Amino acid sequence: MLKKLMRTDTSKATILIRLMVGAVFLSEGVQKFLYPLARGAGRFEKMGFPSPEFFANCVGVFEVLGGLLILLGLLTRGGAIFTFIIMSVAIAVTKIPIGLGHSFGPFALRDLHTYGFWVMAHEMRTDFAMWLGSLFLLIRGGGSLSVDALLTHQSGERGNQSET
Repeated sequence: MLKKLMRTDTSKATILIRLMVGAVFLSEGVQKFLYPLARGAGRFEKMGFPSPEFFANCVGVFEVLGGLLILLGLLTRGGAIFTFIIMSVAIAVTKIPIGLGHSFGPFALRDLHTYGFWVMAHEMRTDFAMWLGSLFLLIRGGGSLSVDALLTHQSGERGNQSET
């Protein structure tokens, strides 16, 4: 089961996606602890999360862990599951209300000059890029320049998984 989770494509270029996604999540996770009012519990409270300290710390831990796993290419798919879920929730909680133009549930709408689809698209550009990057890594794995490939003896192997 673990070996199957670590199985990866043979692309060397996957490291670029890993560096992008891993570095962003590691940085954002660390900032939740360094700047709790702006990036952590204070931000989660403004968004309307119940128990904002718990959720901010939980997300911070998973961002750091997921970011590190992705950067190393170790259990890349596991790290990508964390980051994919985090981005899915972030888009639903913070960006969908912008598209709708009103708060929903306990989640507060940010104060912007305008609302609607194009404002939402602009506001979620980084979230969407991280969501797609996480999805890519979830599907493809860490690539040939990863600990996953090294541990499963795939680094020079061709033919077991096609490059699509």
